Amino acid sequence: MARKKDKGGGGGGTPAWLITFSDLVTLLLTFFVLLLSMASMDRVMLARMSPFQSRTDSISHQGAGKIPVRINVLMKLLEDPSSALEKPERIKDLLFPDEELPPEIDVSTLDRNLRILEKPEGLAIVLTNDLLFAPGSYDLSASARKLLEQVVLMLQYSTADCNITGHTDLYPSSGMDNYTLSGKRALSVLDFFISMGLDPTRFSISGYGPDKPVADNITEGGRAQNRRVEILLKTTQWMGRYM
Repeated sequence: MARKKDKGGGGGGTPAWLITFSDLVTLLLTFFVLLLSMASMDRVMLARMSPFQSRTDSISHQGAGKIPVRINVLMKLLEDPSSALEKPERIKDLLFPDEELPPEIDVSTLDRNLRILEKPEGLAIVLTNDLLFAPGSYDLSASARKLLEQVVLMLQYSTADCNITGHTDLYPSSGMDNYTLSGKRALSVLDFFISMGLDPTRFSISGYGPDKPVADNITEGGRAQNRRVEILLKTTQWMGRYM
């Protein structure tokens, strides 16, 4: 009497369907591992894409103590740059409170020589040279260092990249050309930031001389506005930077 054929593939070996099934399980496992790794990357990217997210851990300008209350409020305000730019006076008050102003600079002088502007890349703190330098000089004054300390206090609690640009009016006022002078002034601000412990890789500088005026060069008031340093906080980051 003939014996029936083994329906499992013969020879008592592993059934063919089981091999196919194990391959499918392996592919599914690989797929879910990939999904998990991508989800982790997304969380990291979202954290980095908020350059003004407050860091409320115990750090400070000198390395001890918690973040100052006014800086904490400022950072929370800047987490939404579009809303923050609707309140430039609030930003000024938080960044440069009356008690932190040097004796040589009163509130009215600061108001005339400080602006908070929206740029395509983010938010710019614009300081005229009357707040920072003597005429024709690129050495920061003592009062300028006092003001810039407040900017440092904010920058150390953010991850935003920063571009520092120097600008002049149309007329040379020193022994060097305006492009060189504007570049040296931007570099002086950068040197100060680095001396205060900020990461130099976050910064870039430019010296535009008279090429980008914000006012006319006919009146002294217009020329005074053109002589300035802009500290651009890049709140609009290129996503590829974090990949």
